[in-house]
Amino acid sequence: MDDAIYGNPFKDPDIRLSELQNEVVCCRLCPRLVEWRERIAREKVRRFRHDTYWGRPVPAFGDPAAALVVIGLAPAAHGGNRTGRMFTGDGSGDWLFEALHACGFANQPTSRCRGDGLELKDCWVTAAVRCAPPANRPLPTELSLCSRFLSQELSLLAGATVFVALGRIAFSALLKAWPRAHSGLPCATPDFGHNRLFELAPHEWLISSYHPSQQNTLTGRLTRTMFHEVFRKARVLIEARP
Repeated sequence: MDDAIYGNPFKDPDIRLSELQNEVVCCRLCPRLVEWRERIAREKVRRFRHDTYWGRPVPAFGDPAAALVVIGLAPAAHGGNRTGRMFTGDGSGDWLFEALHACGFANQPTSRCRGDGLELKDCWVTAAVRCAPPANRPLPTELSLCSRFLSQELSLLAGATVFVALGRIAFSALLKAWPRAHSGLPCATPDFGHNRLFELAPHEWLISSYHPSQQNTLTGRLTRTMFHEVFRKARVLIEARP
């Protein structure tokens, strides 16, 4: 394992995860994303004009001993880019944390801001890209540069057995990061679809899901019942692990 990429392998994994998130927050590798996230933080929108925006890369968060890892696309311009926490302060987060709470992975069904009392239990929330991208569409080069953060997290989350990818981009990002983190290709070659289950390695599973974006939820492409079923499946798999 390359220490330059993955850090000191003899250091406590929890400390290494914390150091990794600090590295994420300081990243300025993608000029387009840096310009966009900082411009949004300055210009704001009317409904949040009194808020102080985060305006930086958004770190992952949750339980370092998590069995469940949730991978999203990227922070929303006026969600995570404003609050500084993944899936916090926007409609997608409302759906995600409601489902996590219903299935026992969170202590409350809402995530409004940092310091609101939210705690994740046996769950880690991360994303393919850590900065808000214009039109929610990161470029391939930006996905590639950010992939190392996801790879490092996967290598450090030793207890993770179920991975939920929210949307096609997160799904592809996980599959690309997996070999670098685990020194081997997934057992299966999966195709994206909602609530599909794939074996990545013995007793390690990937569930693909439509993203809980308004584009999917307001059109009925994704319903709450469909979304909650993904996390009920994750719970069953975790409870059934050897």
